[in-house]
Amino acid sequence: MARRRRNLRWKDIARMTSAENEPALFLVRHGETEWNSAGRFQGAKDSTLTPRGREQTRSAGRTLAAMVAVKAPLRAYVSPLGRARETASLISQYVKLDIHIEQRVAEISLGCWDGMSMYEIDAEFPGALSGSKPHDWYFRSPDGEKFEDAYARVEDWLREACAPALVVTHGLTSRLIRGAYEQLSKQDMLLLPVPQDGFYQLKSGHAEFVQSA
Repeated sequence: MARRRRNLRWKDIARMTSAENEPALFLVRHGETEWNSAGRFQGAKDSTLTPRGREQTRSAGRTLAAMVAVKAPLRAYVSPLGRARETASLISQYVKLDIHIEQRVAEISLGCWDGMSMYEIDAEFPGALSGSKPHDWYFRSPDGEKFEDAYARVEDWLREACAPALVVTHGLTSRLIRGAYEQLSKQDMLLLPVPQDGFYQLKSGHAEFVQSA
């Protein structure tokens, strides 16, 4: 069974951070996009943030600024996809960032399914989604990235990541990062929530959700 999300306000996290010296990774999913709103799965394709998505990102930036007590620019690992770059740019209005474009935190590609809706996938590839479990259908695309490959690149990046740092990534990749960090099973990590109204603090082997103020 997937772990229940523990919601912590930024003030609670700030107190924890000040009490413990271990640096954290702050894992942010990009703000809502036009295709998120339309129910299309972006994968390696892209769409711009909606007004709501930009406000979600600004809220995350304000919350992060209240938590991070570093004078030097905060290292930021940012997916090369446009929606992640836009998210990082908006956050940088509140927190000075040292941006590193990192391919290994990019979204999983669905191959020929990139940009399609569930309805279109079911219509064009009859039976491809039959019997699938929640979110493992992403890896049923005939030419998309496979789970083992995606997990391997995420795990490889995580071994090298330097904290404290911001990570600007995507929904499915966020699940894999947290799953690798907390050493969850494939089934459990694919059931993890991917909210856009806050971010996760990865610290001491646990991922804690921080609600944006």
